[in-house]
Amino acid sequence: MQSRRGFIKTLTVAGLAGSTSVGRSAAAAATPPLAEPSDGRAEWCHWLTKVTDPVLGALARRELRATMPVEAVNVKERAEYTHLEALGRALAGLAPWLELPVDETVEGRERARVGALAREAIDAATDPRSADFLNFAHGGQTLVDAAFLAQGLLRAPRQLWGKLDGRVRGNVVAALKATRAVKPPVNNWILFAAMVEACLHHVGETRDEARLFDGLRQMDKWYAGDGWYGDGPEFHTDYYNAYVIQPMMVEVLDVVGDEAAEWRDLRAKAGERLTRFAAVQERMIAPDGSFPVMGRSIAYRCGAMQGLALAAHRRQLPAAVEPAQARGALTAVIRRTLGAPDTFDSGGWLRIGLAGHQPALAETYISTGSLYLCTAAFLPLGLPAADPFWTDPAQPTTWGKAWSGTNISADHALKASV
Repeated sequence: MQSRRGFIKTLTVAGLAGSTSVGRSAAAAATPPLAEPSDGRAEWCHWLTKVTDPVLGALARRELRATMPVEAVNVKERAEYTHLEALGRALAGLAPWLELPVDETVEGRERARVGALAREAIDAATDPRSADFLNFAHGGQTLVDAAFLAQGLLRAPRQLWGKLDGRVRGNVVAALKATRAVKPPVNNWILFAAMVEACLHHVGETRDEARLFDGLRQMDKWYAGDGWYGDGPEFHTDYYNAYVIQPMMVEVLDVVGDEAAEWRDLRAKAGERLTRFAAVQERMIAPDGSFPVMGRSIAYRCGAMQGLALAAHRRQLPAAVEPAQARGALTAVIRRTLGAPDTFDSGGWLRIGLAGHQPALAETYISTGSLYLCTAAFLPLGLPAADPFWTDPAQPTTWGKAWSGTNISADHALKASV
């Protein structure tokens, strides 16, 4: 095991060390870099907190609007939404790590710090008296990022929702309900409405049955085969199966899957589809962490691999992909997309791009806050440090095995009945 001093030196040489913003309370106090427990877990923790600390720290101080730079094609338009985007997306990726039991390890103390910061950020974002009371009620984009916030709450029910006091819970519920005014278009957005309703149901509120179940039924009708859903009536060659569709399908069904035979059957199918999709994603990753640059929203960087990350976190990887393979593939993607020069500005905020600063990759709806969906690659941090994902010896990816001459088995599509 590497010493703390040696690990810090490694991070510095690799360009990983960076400044972070901290909140106003003792819980938000800075902590020293983590020592390496095993096979790069500390590196993952470092990257995740480096990305999210500026967002959570500024919100905890109720200074997010005042301090977060907004990079976008149309800054004036996106400034209405970008701050909620940053919070919802940051928490969606952070939540599984925060949900691990509190302990007195170096990582455990860091996790407690970030968890307290996250709860303060949620309070600031949903408190009508806050200077950082965020926009949940005006414009369609509010539904999208309220759904990512809801996803984060479902992924950390004890450490996020469970530790909010009654006042904050009431504010969160009101904020989520405000998005019911948004009618989702006929595409992946139907799952944002379903996710919000699943979260409200989970915390004891009355749900909107149509917004919850119509989205599940419609997305199932758009299933295209071999683990891929269409994004609406047409199939799109992009990463929205990873960004939104696969995760929200299986996680909404986690909430309602036991209610009727229809949902139990769909939950089983959605799980098998996720496993197959994860197999495809693992095969797309080259040994250097690169992957095909295709489709919109590519500036979400390593978040494009959320399908693989989620399957690893849920222990639903395909038989041909060992946990150590998934770890190696995701580590390579994280390093390639977050470690490129000019990924962060001088204040530690993400900049638009896939591998560096590439503002021309931004669609009109992309802004600084949007970029925090990159945290979705870090879902396996919700697995304990003793899990085989972290402890098994390193293995080459399928790409590495195939192109080095290893005699691997042929790949096969998912049967049509799933």
